[in-house]
Amino acid sequence: MKKRIALSMILSVILILLPVIANAHPGRTDANGGHYCRTNCAKWGLKNGEYHYHNGGSSNSKPAATAKPAVKPTAKPTANPTATPAPTLLLPKKQIVGTLQVYFFDVGQGDSTLIRTPSNQYVLIDGGNNNQGKNVVKYLNALGVKTLDALVATHPDADHIGGLDDVLKALDVKAVYAPKVSHTTETYKDFLTAVKNEGRTIKAVTKGVTIPLTGVEAKFLAPIRAYGDDLNDWSAVLKVTHKNKSFLFTGDAEKASENDMLADGMNLKADVLKVGHHGSSSSTNKAFLDAVKPQYAVISVGKNNYGHPDSGILTRLKNANTSILRTDQKGTITAISDGNKITFTSTKGVK
Repeated sequence: MKKRIALSMILSVILILLPVIANAHPGRTDANGGHYCRTNCAKWGLKNGEYHYHNGGSSNSKPAATAKPAVKPTAKPTANPTATPAPTLLLPKKQIVGTLQVYFFDVGQGDSTLIRTPSNQYVLIDGGNNNQGKNVVKYLNALGVKTLDALVATHPDADHIGGLDDVLKALDVKAVYAPKVSHTTETYKDFLTAVKNEGRTIKAVTKGVTIPLTGVEAKFLAPIRAYGDDLNDWSAVLKVTHKNKSFLFTGDAEKASENDMLADGMNLKADVLKVGHHGSSSSTNKAFLDAVKPQYAVISVGKNNYGHPDSGILTRLKNANTSILRTDQKGTITAISDGNKITFTSTKGVK
């Protein structure tokens, strides 16, 4: 009898608690302090299977241990992203054999000029800055140059000799010319090392030294004397004459060297002047320009903070009725001469 009474009491308790159990929010919390809703979820403002925390807060995310990182939607790209291409190097075209050709290479703020004689001999004057050496080699390759009969380093400044070690490594160079002035920079040491590695010695440039070429006279007019630490005035100045036409290449020669050439009484007349020192006001003084009387002036220049070319020099050239061509505007400039007339072309066009 007692057992029946006890059983009845237990059943009564269960019946009393059943609604509470039905409304309960079962499920053990996990290591993150929450669990998934399985019964009466709507009562708690949840969806079936929604993960939430025991303190009443809810989350639509799964536990951190199993959750996937949210990915922010992004717009679909309209095109595949590409790196900014390097500027295309505009290569000069090789001209017909039998003419004197002078290629004023576009090497930015620096100098590099190739002379091709009518008998197919090649002279390179300077090689631009260190970062232009490979471009100079590309120019030479495009023109079919495999051997340089002469390489002229006008003076030790980096924007003139920086690329010459690349040239010396890439081509066969028969002779190297440079003024007898040294420098302590790594760039100049690289140049000397490259000359040595090619088994060459440097022929010292002074007034009167000539480069042996067939059918063309190539004579150095300067340096006439020593100029101490003034590297620019040490510049090798070369005059090239073919029949009735001539070119004057002045490197970075400044007023001291120009005045010495004037005082020496030498014939400075030239149809084309490679303007000294990128058009700096320190070069191309009026007396010198009056002696040269060029019909054309080529300025090798690039973007710079030096003010090259100087506005006063440009005015001086215009007042002398000289046509001005600039590599920063025209790219590589090519002069072609049959000995009686000179025509020009360039990689960016010539007006």
